[in-house]
This record gives sequence, C-alpha cells and structure tokens, in this order.
Amino acid sequence: MKTFKMILLAAAAAIPGTVALVAPAQAQVAGIAVANPEGAVGRSKAWTAAQQQIQTTYKTQLDQAEARRKAIATELQPLYAAFETARNAPNANEAALRTQAQAIQTKETAGNQELGRLTAPAQRAQAYALEQIQAQLSAAVTAATTRKNVQLLLRPDAALFAQPTADITADITTELDRLVPSVSTTPPANWQPGGQEQGAAPAAPAPAAPAPARPQGR
Repeated sequence: MKTFKMILLAAAAAIPGTVALVAPAQAQVAGIAVANPEGAVGRSKAWTAAQQQIQTTYKTQLDQAEARRKAIATELQPLYAAFETARNAPNANEAALRTQAQAIQTKETAGNQELGRLTAPAQRAQAYALEQIQAQLSAAVTAATTRKNVQLLLRPDAALFAQPTADITADITTELDRLVPSVSTTPPANWQPGGQEQGAAPAAPAPAAPAPARPQGR
C-alpha cells in the first residue's frame, strides 16, 4: 500500500504511450534524438501545480488514508509473523497454513478497498488533470521535434548510447508548458477517466495501491 504522493509519482510514470516512438534504427540517421515523454509530462508546470492543488484540496482524505495505511500495516504484522513461524515449524500443517494465508489475504483486500475509497476523489482529480496534459502530448512532441529538426526520436532505453545534448525531453516539457499552462483538477460531474470530453485523449487510470506480498504455503 502506498501514500497518495507515491501514487501520483507512479501515475506520471504510468502514462500510456500516446506518441509512437520508433524502434532503434539499424543504420545511423541524421537528426536522431531521445526523449522520455512520461518524464516531460511529470516535469510540466501544469502537472506540478495539479499535484499541489490535489494534495491541498483532499488533504483530509489523504491524511486519513495514510493513518489507516499505517494502522492496517500494524494489524497485519503479527499475522505475517505468525504465518512465518507456523510455516517454518517442523511438520507444518498445510491446511492450517492455507487458512492463515487466506485470512491474511482477506484482511489485505479489505484494507486496500478501504484505502481506495478514501483516496478515490483525489485519484479521480489526478486522472482528470493528467488526461488534459496527455491531450497535448502528441502536439508537444511534434513541435519539439520540428523545432530541433529531429527525424528519428527514440526512448532513452532504446538507444545504446546518446549524448546529453541529444535528449529533447526538456524541449517537450517546454512545449507542454506553452500548450497547456494549467489544468483543472475539478472533473465535471459526469466525467470518467478515459472519456472523450472536449477531445481529450484517454487518461492513465490511477494505479491501485498494491497489496503486501501474500504469504505462500509450502
């Protein structure tokens, strides 16, 4: 289970590829550059301001979620310890281990559902803000590559080596700041993530808080 701040950071890295970046070329091509579009979005002024606004607006719910996360972790810890003790005991009872593991999983699931309910309004606002920025990502990449005279754009992990000057991520962020200087964090009443209102591209769903590792029987 994660704090919402971590969820937001994870969300910036979970933006689906709205821009098709080509695979590495087999031969050298003039005008090659690299860029991390997710990083460009994450560094944009609109996204930074949206995160700050969301954490201010939903501070009460997020503080409650963090308190409950800690409480749930405290409640689960002795169950984990008891399971490990039973699993490591000589002649461990497989049926009893399965029962313990199921009880832990049930409690984890209930805890994650509770945290999801507490953070749902903030995550919805986050997804709405993210969707608005994503709607301009393709245009920002096009503008940056045109201005830098780039014919081939790669993700950083697709290039074996690239000089720092070949990275145009900051240029894409500059274009995003120009195209979408700010976003709203108040979704319309009928808005849903992935909707097409006002021509927006589908937004990345807010990542769910992962459950702690489930104990496994022998």
